[in-house]
Amino acid sequence: MKLTRFAKYAWGVLAFNLIVILWGAYVRASSSGAGCGSHWPLCNGEVIPRTPTIKTVIEFSHRLSSGLALLLTVGLVIWAFRSLQKKHPARLYAGLSIFFMLTEAALGAGLVLFEYVAENKSIGRAWWMSGHLINTFLLVAMLALTAWTASTGEQARPRGQGSLNWVFVAAILGTLILGISGAITALGGTLFPVTSLAEGLRLDLSPTSHLFIRLRFYHPFIAAAVSGLLIVTALCARTWRGSKQTNGLSIVLMALILTQMTAGLANLLLHAPIWLQMIHLLLADLIWIALVLLAFTALAQPSRERVLGAVTPVAVN
Repeated sequence: MKLTRFAKYAWGVLAFNLIVILWGAYVRASSSGAGCGSHWPLCNGEVIPRTPTIKTVIEFSHRLSSGLALLLTVGLVIWAFRSLQKKHPARLYAGLSIFFMLTEAALGAGLVLFEYVAENKSIGRAWWMSGHLINTFLLVAMLALTAWTASTGEQARPRGQGSLNWVFVAAILGTLILGISGAITALGGTLFPVTSLAEGLRLDLSPTSHLFIRLRFYHPFIAAAVSGLLIVTALCARTWRGSKQTNGLSIVLMALILTQMTAGLANLLLHAPIWLQMIHLLLADLIWIALVLLAFTALAQPSRERVLGAVTPVAVN
């Protein structure tokens, strides 16, 4: 598959956004979210902070990288609409990318302005973070689909796909629920760190513990259930739509899931060090991208029932 300059640029924009997402996770994990105070878009009331602390540098650099991601996405949209044919699917996904990029900026600003950062332990922070995570996943999905359709020219055709549609709907919803669970678990680990597995389990099961602590007990069980669902989804896609691309993406998805399960266990045993949290998040994003592209590729093929129905039997006299 020979990539055009636009397709290469689209993949680059996706990769840069993954870096921005990981840096945002570091901002949260290092409790640097209040590094610019409750000011946005200014940082502590200044365009460029003059005497920054290390937390200010971390938060301000994340804002700069987010701003650059916005500019790159604007360039993606302009390039798509100037160089691609009117009905090319990449134009649609590029347009949706800039929409979710703007809502991403608004949600990020809300975290700062409502002070849902640093040591804030309110339930409102969990709700806002959940919305932020869903928007981030949708942004990544649109950027991935822009790059994929620019590379392949495929167009998904969900109509008439039967049970496969519902399999992917369940997988996507399950992955979003798992992502929210993981975000709250990571937040609980940052706000309420533990020094041993036994201490963490005792706090998780205590009815007097904060809700963030008690919820993290369920995350491994949610992860196991959703991982099983995703593996079943990958196997269904291979069985029902056995193209070269579908088979390849299903293998990638299953490999990422197994790697993620190993990383999750290590995260639990090592008490979630920041570097491992970032690897865990990167794997979650890659699983999401693989799932979205697998769904798109599988649904770009006609169902076997439709293919068979399109064949007119020849009468034999």
